[in-house]
Amino acid sequence: MPIGTAVHERTFKLCESLNYREWSGYYAVSVYETHHEHEYNAIRNAAALIDVTPLFKYLVAGRDATKLVNRVITRDINKVSVGQVIYCCWCDEQGKVIDDGTVSRLAENTYRWTAADPSLRWFRQNALGLDVSIEDISETVAALALQGPTSGRLLKKVAEADIAHLKYFCVTQGKIAGVPVDISRTGYTGDLGYEIWMPWHDAVKVWDAIMDGGREYDVHAAGMLALDVARIEAGLILIEVEYFSSKKALIESQKYSPYEIGLGRLVHLEKEHFVGRSALLAEKKAGGAKRRLVGLEIDWTEVEKRHQEVGLAPQAPSIASRVAVPVYSGHSQVGKATSTTWSPILKKMIALASVSADRAEPGTRLQMELTVEAVRHKVPVTVVALPFFHPPRKTATPVL
Repeated sequence: MPIGTAVHERTFKLCESLNYREWSGYYAVSVYETHHEHEYNAIRNAAALIDVTPLFKYLVAGRDATKLVNRVITRDINKVSVGQVIYCCWCDEQGKVIDDGTVSRLAENTYRWTAADPSLRWFRQNALGLDVSIEDISETVAALALQGPTSGRLLKKVAEADIAHLKYFCVTQGKIAGVPVDISRTGYTGDLGYEIWMPWHDAVKVWDAIMDGGREYDVHAAGMLALDVARIEAGLILIEVEYFSSKKALIESQKYSPYEIGLGRLVHLEKEHFVGRSALLAEKKAGGAKRRLVGLEIDWTEVEKRHQEVGLAPQAPSIASRVAVPVYSGHSQVGKATSTTWSPILKKMIALASVSADRAEPGTRLQMELTVEAVRHKVPVTVVALPFFHPPRKTATPVL
């Protein structure tokens, strides 16, 4: 049975829908109201507070901490300064992605590492012979994501920290309601946003300070349904949806290299040896990925037409879909759409998709399967560059 997170006593009272899901053994709110419209609007137009405590979190420290991180991830950690955060992935020996997450360099040889799946065993296997400690802090550190265009002003009000000058993908220390916190300018929404890391037992104090101090900034608690729409708009991948961990994949085609899921920019082949480097180097020399992650814009006129043909009004999906849908070029299947949603801010139906590399250039016209009244159709789609939504405020400094 799932258990509550550090702020469950607050989220439970707000969750009118009683619509939960299980996330890494914890109750996670899917949607607080009966529909996620207000929560999505908070992410894009105000401020949304999201409980992301179920993330797996590890503290890596010791003389060889940097060596371990560099051995495991595909990026070069030596290029990362204290106070910076990076998004990265780590692979098995065959160059297939195990997981993706963030690494925050808190001190010269101290890192906080987040992951979607349990990773302690893999980290410790790769730490054999190194002077390093790896502590699983998942149950002692809580995390809240504060996302949206007013999130910076809200944090400036409630936090004792230099929020105005905190740069994108950097982390600083401070206090909220007297509680020591780390605040990173990161998130999973593609908007201006922050993630706040705090001691588990003090998380409610931080939640209350943000919710009470954020009323003038129209802060709302937001759940996973709203977050799913936002992350698709931002072109951000989700494990077990856009790709499968190589540790869980049942067949070879379920395993993906970083180049196949849009993470090629995170692979630094020029650095010292890391797990999977030889396989990734061979893949690049052989011509690169055979399939690529792309964005798709669905032709809404055709969606309307298919519904009208059976006497129905066109129906935009009310929630984001994580069901894989075939993508075609003519009569040949060339890939699959992995996440599909109606984008309220773009007024378009969009999807993340894995397609063959020769069909991945922006502007390419393809077709995607659409089912109406149990009848399968093909509707035109256009390949577009990711992300779909990229507001200047996401990376602007100072935060006004």
